Amino acid sequence: MGFLAPWFLGGLLAVGLPIYVHLLRRHKSTPLPFSSLMFFEQRTQSSVKHRRLRYLLLFALRIALIVLLMLAFARPFIRSTTMSSAAAGRQSVLAIDNSFSMRQGDRLSKAKSEAISMLNGLRGPAQIVSFSGQTRLLTDMSADKAALRAAIEAIQPTDEASSYADLVRELKVLATKPIEAHLFSDMQKTSMPASFSDLDLNGNIKLMPHPLASTAVPNYAVETVIAPRHIYDPKKVRVLATIAAYGAPAAKLKASLYVNGKQQASKPVDVPADGRATVEFLALDAPYGFSKAEVRIDSADTFPADDHYYFSTERADPRPALFIEDPRSARAFLYVRTALESSNEAAFTLTAASPDQAANLGLQKYAFIVISDLATPLNRALENALEEYVKKGGSLLVALGPHSRGTVPVSGLTITGNHLESPEVGQFQTVTTADATHPVIRRANEWAGVKFFQTVTVDPAGSRVLARLSDNSPLMVEKQVGEGRVLTFASTFDNLSNDLPITALFVPFIEQASHYLGNIEDRPSNYRAGAYLDLRQGIAKGGAAEVQGPNGERVLSLSEAAKAQGVTLSSEGFYDVRRPNGQHELAAVNPDRKESSLEPIPPETIQLWQNTGGSSGSSAGGDAPKQVPQTVDLWWYVMILVLILAIAESLVGNRHLSVEKEAA
Repeated sequence: MGFLAPWFLGGLLAVGLPIYVHLLRRHKSTPLPFSSLMFFEQRTQSSVKHRRLRYLLLFALRIALIVLLMLAFARPFIRSTTMSSAAAGRQSVLAIDNSFSMRQGDRLSKAKSEAISMLNGLRGPAQIVSFSGQTRLLTDMSADKAALRAAIEAIQPTDEASSYADLVRELKVLATKPIEAHLFSDMQKTSMPASFSDLDLNGNIKLMPHPLASTAVPNYAVETVIAPRHIYDPKKVRVLATIAAYGAPAAKLKASLYVNGKQQASKPVDVPADGRATVEFLALDAPYGFSKAEVRIDSADTFPADDHYYFSTERADPRPALFIEDPRSARAFLYVRTALESSNEAAFTLTAASPDQAANLGLQKYAFIVISDLATPLNRALENALEEYVKKGGSLLVALGPHSRGTVPVSGLTITGNHLESPEVGQFQTVTTADATHPVIRRANEWAGVKFFQTVTVDPAGSRVLARLSDNSPLMVEKQVGEGRVLTFASTFDNLSNDLPITALFVPFIEQASHYLGNIEDRPSNYRAGAYLDLRQGIAKGGAAEVQGPNGERVLSLSEAAKAQGVTLSSEGFYDVRRPNGQHELAAVNPDRKESSLEPIPPETIQLWQNTGGSSGSSAGGDAPKQVPQTVDLWWYVMILVLILAIAESLVGNRHLSVEKEAA
């Protein structure tokens, strides 16, 4: 407390006036007539009794009245502080980072504690926001501190990665009026966007960062795991794990492979300082069906949440596929079978049959069927059987060659002629356009190097053309027939009409085509937290989907299960997914490993970010927000007390005066 006019305090000397009135004034006696004083002994009258204080309440009121009156003239005041947002007339937004990295130590609890302390010091309205994979508005702009405090306390950590660019976009939407955005985060460097312009704030936003970490924390993590989605031979499985050191020294760790909670293998791995190392497991003994697998390390660091990595796998027996060919030419069958056996996932066993033999086989047991350049047309019985097979959901791959005439089996596409180049003089055709979005053509850029010496011209007639040659004729055409599909390849699978079988493209092409035709979807063995999983792919889009989360609870309500097109895999763990078309999947979900790098943003970068807003914030280190001093004048309060005491003194003084008059 201070005084604007402290010299008036000298008036406190006037306190002596009521002391004189009550104590030091002379005693005056009222003369009374008396007949004679001759018999009284002469004595000196004592004045001690008269120097005693009388009327103590009245005395105290007069002392207090003089003291308060002098204080009023001295103009007392007190200084208080208020948050800069109140001083600037801004509303406040409190953004709490609840991404995966905030699980390290007590970062999230510290962020919530600091946010509550900030909230208690704010005078204006505020809004609570949490952000990780997406920004969530937990409250509206409100002055109800109890509700705002409850929203902060209810924030839980997520497994998603944070993005400051997404937060800035949301703040711009909220900044219809000037706001002061208080950011409670570990200020992770990996959460910065690729372009700094994505962090640009507008004039209505003042950024006030509250960093929860100032230095990098050394951390080891299982960064990635590459494993087959399907297992057909456990002895041929190859699991490759990458172990990373983020700002950590070199260390020798132990990596272990677990399947359904049981350890199967363990290997040492030497991780270089701030680098990466790989460890390979060459077998995975999983039971038939879906299995939950993971790779773990024994890092003993301060962030154990990323010391494991989940992946899922499904074991099954290879499915049969049929290759219908002319018995006089088995070259194409040998190339295709070798490619299937050489693929990473040997999901099919290929059986060769002549057209006459195929007519007596039950076609529905085959995952897909290949017809290779038949010298004679199909007999009517086999044609009908193939058509029924495709209409019920089967897949047919037709390779055309020099003997192909008339129409393409089942699809009915018209063959208009054969085109023969002169390889002896270096003439050939190449692929000029390829649809890289189709599952069969994942490596479209490599098709340009394949030489085609003989091709068959087909009229696509409205079908989907997947690739075209130099003369603009179709090379691959897909046509939907019933619930199945017919894929036409306008050349052969031997090395006579083209050099495709002897190129590096052939094995992945046959693998991709067989998986597509056999309805084996090439889904990854694991997903990143926050990924969107499509539930209604393929032909069958009706019916209900069922998704069970890592905690065993249903992710979708009954109404959502019947309509939802997909689901967000937000939490770490395993999701049991059953699609409307009957397909079953066990989806393994892991946090984005960029959250494992615990290096904070440099202070100068934070300062540059703040400077893009309406006004510069606090120091680059993100100290507490600036507080504005405010002077509160107490003069009016003192004068009110003076008035009250004056009235009380008058009442008490009148009462004592009336008593003295009665006594007189």
